[in-house]
Order: sequence, then C-alpha cells, then structure tokens
Amino acid sequence: MAKKVVATLKQTGGAKYAKVIKAVKNENGSYSYKEEMVPEGNVKNALAK
Repeated sequence: MAKKVVATLKQTGGAKYAKVIKAVKNENGSYSYKEEMVPEGNVKNALAK
C-alpha cells in the first residue's frame, strides 16, 4: 500500500513535485517506509517500482 502526499514547493516557472511514501517489506518480514520526491508526472512510475 502506498500513499501520495502532495508537497507544495513554490517556484515561479518550476516543476511541481509530489512526495511519494511507499511501504517496503524487509528481509525479516517487517515493513519500513521509503520516501521519495518525484515530479508530478512521474508518480505512477515511482509507485510501480
């Protein structure tokens, strides 16, 4: 399960970014969270990894 949290980084003429938080299963069976800042157009690609 992954969440998408929209971050507002305001720059004139800059790209919009989204903060993607994914739950990743470790070797011993527990879960940890991986955070990543990606451009809004690449959110689906980041979640598909």
